[in-house]
Amino acid sequence: MPIETKGKAEEGAEQAPVIDTSKMSAEQRDALELTEAARDAAQAEQGFAGGLFMGRFNLQGIFPYPQQAAEDREKGDRFLQNLETFLREQVDPDEIDRTGEIPPEVIEGLARMGAFGIKIPREHGGLGLSQTNYCRAGMMLGSYCGNLTALISAHQSIGVPQPLIMFGSEEQKRRFLPRVARGDISAFALTEPKVGSDPAKMETHAEPTEDGAHFILNGEKLWCTNGVKAGLIVVMAKTPPKMVRGKPRNQITAFIVDMHDPGVQVVTRCRFMGLKALYNAVIRFTNVKVPRENIILEEGKGLRVALTTLNTGRLTLPAACAGLSKRCLEITTKWANERVQWGQPIGRHAAIAGKIARMAANTFAMEAMSFFAASLVDRDKKADVRLEAAMCKLWATERAWEIVDDTMQIRGGRGYETAASLKGRGEEPVAVERMMRDSRINLIFEGSSEIMRLFIAREALDPHLKIGAPVLNTQLLPSARTKAAFGAAVFYAGWYPRQWVSRHWMFWKRKNESEPQCDPVLRGHVRYAERMARKLARTLFHAMVLNGPKLERRQLLLGRFVDIGTELFAITATCSRAQAMLETHADKEGLLRLADYFCREARLRVRGFFAAIRHNDDSRGYSVARGALEGKYAWLAAGIVKSKGRLFTVEKPVGEGKTAP
Repeated sequence: MPIETKGKAEEGAEQAPVIDTSKMSAEQRDALELTEAARDAAQAEQGFAGGLFMGRFNLQGIFPYPQQAAEDREKGDRFLQNLETFLREQVDPDEIDRTGEIPPEVIEGLARMGAFGIKIPREHGGLGLSQTNYCRAGMMLGSYCGNLTALISAHQSIGVPQPLIMFGSEEQKRRFLPRVARGDISAFALTEPKVGSDPAKMETHAEPTEDGAHFILNGEKLWCTNGVKAGLIVVMAKTPPKMVRGKPRNQITAFIVDMHDPGVQVVTRCRFMGLKALYNAVIRFTNVKVPRENIILEEGKGLRVALTTLNTGRLTLPAACAGLSKRCLEITTKWANERVQWGQPIGRHAAIAGKIARMAANTFAMEAMSFFAASLVDRDKKADVRLEAAMCKLWATERAWEIVDDTMQIRGGRGYETAASLKGRGEEPVAVERMMRDSRINLIFEGSSEIMRLFIAREALDPHLKIGAPVLNTQLLPSARTKAAFGAAVFYAGWYPRQWVSRHWMFWKRKNESEPQCDPVLRGHVRYAERMARKLARTLFHAMVLNGPKLERRQLLLGRFVDIGTELFAITATCSRAQAMLETHADKEGLLRLADYFCREARLRVRGFFAAIRHNDDSRGYSVARGALEGKYAWLAAGIVKSKGRLFTVEKPVGEGKTAP
């Protein structure tokens, strides 16, 4: 279980952990403390998405749907018109895929129009556009070329621009932002061969020189997107530990490194199933001398820089998925109208029509969620969007993958066939095969679906951990535990009964100008989301009481709570956007039908998740998995061409209580 630390830097000394870590291994404890120390004090539960897990349904946080200001939209339109023309006339995605290279003139053209500095302020050489306009650009790129989407997004969302905009000093911004805005590509280096989501195992390290003016950087980083082309790169490295409560604690620091500096080496370019022109590299640092003034934020705050940057950076991916989904819907509806089987277009067959309906509904919801989250950033640059961004990323990437898969299924053999082969036979070169290869990484990029569910679950549990975790911590004094128990009893005595009674009945019973109003079709779904938010909160509380500290290890169970909350967010964002569009939309009936269908499908999924919380085979499945890991099902490998190594690896048994389903 996570530990609780003070979130205000000015409070100086760190608070003792409120969760008992005495039974954890040293590795578990180190990883936990490092991650928690980098984590900002949660404000996420104050937002709409976070409130869902506490039974708070803050309609004013999402109704009415935030509209982009006309002036801001006009600025974005000018850039997007230039981008669309350039993509259509100058970029051939299939040729980029075939050669595995983005032509230099394409990169130069993007740089000239400002595509590498979309969000960089004008005073530092960028376009100074909003997060919403940046997401609109991501959506357009995502609909056309996955390789360019990855190039631009990795450069601006997680490369040098975003960390500097959020945390950089004025001197750093003057030095580096104009350079990257002009098209000097940037990258981000965190992952290592032994480090994925566990930064405590990081081996890249930076030691200060005797005079303290520089750090000497050594190590190797894996999967650095844009690394092959980068001029500047943000590198996460361990720096000398600091003492916390008499014990050394690892520190991770973020450095800006010039790729032209001595000792920086691109070891190899990594190649993948899709995104053939992804300039992804293994980069080695050998005694690289980095000035202290190249540290972002401050020494030991690197992981915070990485985590916070990713919160905003993740918003580009769902927008790109929305663009991809729109393109798939366009391809599918055209084909389903043209292709005739058994006397009628295939789109009129129920099996195909069902897929198309889900595509359209999920695409609308994807866009509603993405632009709502983007509006939060535009409203307040310091807004805590960690939950909204993570939910958008999780939901959009999974739905977009389903949409691409359905597109291939509907196109049949023509979906599986390459665009070049289709063109060679005289047919329209529709590159569904390329789109499928390129989009699969979206479920892994910037936090896999599994990591996203754990991340969201951590944030969902945070308010309860603050209240109840100290009660179970044997490391605290008895008096502190008693005080915590009393405080928890008082809180839950008031909180729990409220999870059974709606606090928004006025919204439904009265027409009040101060309250948001809904079309009757949408109102029913919003009411459902409000009821289910309270059910989610109390069901999560029941699981905490039933499982205690072991709940942290029941990852499949926590994942269902996350999926419920995410679906409720999707329902509400969809209804809010549909309501806003009703005022100007030409086909109001069609719009309501689309939103209504999405919400009905989402409600079915919510019911299924709630049912699986009560009735599941998680423990049996975990036992089967352990058996497979221990080689008990090696006989299943009979009849295949066996690999040179061992097909089944027997792991060292994990101690009781160390892991769970």
